[in-house]
Amino acid sequence: MIEALKGDEIVNKTGGRFRLCALIQRRLVELMEGARPLVERDGRTDLELVIEEILQDKIAIEDSGEHAASTAL
Repeated sequence: MIEALKGDEIVNKTGGRFRLCALIQRRLVELMEGARPLVERDGRTDLELVIEEILQDKIAIEDSGEHAASTAL
């Protein structure tokens, strides 16, 4: 299991567990559709990349009206 998901730092950074899950899911879809990673891959899986992007404040969830989307910062 990814260690960063065990603590509350990443949950607090995104504003809650639901928002964290939504951000991870949206970013994984972007990566699968061909988006470039915002951090070095270094042999990591897509999930590990997304977690690192969140921890480095490279992506965040943006609230705009009814829909939320991941945005590169």
